[in-house]
Amino acid sequence: MTTSAEGPLEPEGSEDRKPRRRMNYGEGREALLNAAVRVVARGGLRKLTYRAVAQEAGTTHGLVVHHFGSRDALIEEALAHATRTSLNTSALEPGTGKAADFAAGVSEMVTADPDKQAFQYELLLEARRRPELLPHLRMLYDEYFDATHRELSRIVSDGAGRPLARLVFAALDGLVLHQLVFGGPGTTDAAIEELRTLLQRLATGGSTDAGAGDELLE
Repeated sequence: MTTSAEGPLEPEGSEDRKPRRRMNYGEGREALLNAAVRVVARGGLRKLTYRAVAQEAGTTHGLVVHHFGSRDALIEEALAHATRTSLNTSALEPGTGKAADFAAGVSEMVTADPDKQAFQYELLLEARRRPELLPHLRMLYDEYFDATHRELSRIVSDGAGRPLARLVFAALDGLVLHQLVFGGPGTTDAAIEELRTLLQRLATGGSTDAGAGDELLE
């Protein structure tokens, strides 16, 4: 990527408004990544500077430089951090092979940490203007596609090609975006329940019987 190490200039006289605190190495790194996510989610990538992240985390500008070295590295690591966390909390790959377990935590994930989801959408939109972001986004979103494909292969078996995995993930991604903007976790849950019913029907040979989705409730 080609962004400068410090990013946009800060207004003169800008002062940290949060008290600074000492952090140990592990705590400091994760706190700074979470702070970077919040800064971008609320103000877009143009607001991401060392000082903004330090202020959000309540620590020093120098600690951000120490951990990441460049603004590019901070962006890349924050994106990887957001993706890992989302994968862990969305139940894209519970590993059970049961449609009822698929994507069980999606609406709760959005409700609990909307900034993490907004951060990823901000970077996706920014990539239209800054193509240098695309390789990192493709690599990290491939983790979503791969997790979806593996779990669908357990549920649907022979019918779970990669196009189906992309279709299913795109549906989930759209539901997350809609909940993020419009609210309504219940709407997300209802739509995912319909998706599970369709997956269960694929798993049972395409049955359209009224009871085809009953196993989802067991």
